[in-house]
Amino acid sequence: QVQLVESGGGLVQPGGSLRLSCAASGFTFSGYAMSWYRQDPGKERELVARISTAGNRPNYADSVKGRFTISRDNAKSTVYLQMNSLKPEDTAVYYCYVRIFSTTYWGQGTQVTVSS
Repeated sequence: QVQLVESGGGLVQPGGSLRLSCAASGFTFSGYAMSWYRQDPGKERELVARISTAGNRPNYADSVKGRFTISRDNAKSTVYLQMNSLKPEDTAVYYCYVRIFSTTYWGQGTQVTVSS
């Protein structure tokens, strides 16, 4: 079955960096666009970044443009989110997401906390 497993979250100071990974299995990874979402308690889940199947057409939320980079390694069935210049408002649980036909799949999430 489809599985998405995120890792790489943690506590980081403002201005710091983290790299999130999402290991996918159970489907043909190279055939689907992949996305990262985030959700802070009390807020709606929001799209952070999306990458096309070939990795050449990334899209970003305005709030993270120029600071975050999404990438993928189709040979490893893994999508990454490099987060630089982190701000306290980036604190959230980050989720990996894929839509396969009409079904959506989410990972379990990884907590990112930006605080001094």
